Amino acid sequence: MEIGIIGAGNIGSTLARYLTNLGHQVMIANSRGPASLSKVAAETGATPVTTEEAAGAKDLIIISIPEKAIVDLPISILAASQAIIIDTGNYYPSRDGRNAAIEGGLTDSEWVAQVLGHPVIKAFNNIVAPSLAAKAVPAGSPNRIALSVAGNEEREKQVVMRLIEEIGFDAIDAGSLSESWRQQPGEPAYCQDLDREALKSALQKADLSKRAANLAMADEIARPYF
Repeated sequence: MEIGIIGAGNIGSTLARYLTNLGHQVMIANSRGPASLSKVAAETGATPVTTEEAAGAKDLIIISIPEKAIVDLPISILAASQAIIIDTGNYYPSRDGRNAAIEGGLTDSEWVAQVLGHPVIKAFNNIVAPSLAAKAVPAGSPNRIALSVAGNEEREKQVVMRLIEEIGFDAIDAGSLSESWRQQPGEPAYCQDLDREALKSALQKADLSKRAANLAMADEIARPYF
């Protein structure tokens, strides 16, 4: 596939390396421009491009940036795209500022989809970067980490789940985008390196009435890192 990755941080660059190794044509972009990506390119095999070029990728676009930066993306290009768009982001108020739409009930990725004017698939948001980079193993390995995938487009979810399996993790269907709060910061399924059955259980344990409190707790824990 032709894949564009917007965001060259730990998650974006790790995915670039995996996907390039799988034989995909990967372009990677960040807010500072292609000239700043020579080291990432050397380490991953991805081609440094502008954000607009990455947003024009034909088959798959991965957005891995802070929520506050979503509004600065090339919206018109993304809205018109025929590609699958994956949102890996998480809303943290202390980093992103208060988002009334999310705090009013939208999931992080429902808000992203509204801003982009394009459906998105929620994936790769509930694993820490070191685990994503180091803990991929072949299918059938004991205690293989599972990743949950949420979205409203069934065909697109299946494509993303196959990619996750190929990278080296189990993939489970976490339902519609409106259910993706179950894998957001502070919830039982967030960044726990769980296997398939444990992740399914954690997703079901999530309590909507505790969502705001769980986010506040997660935000306070993460605050020193922003």
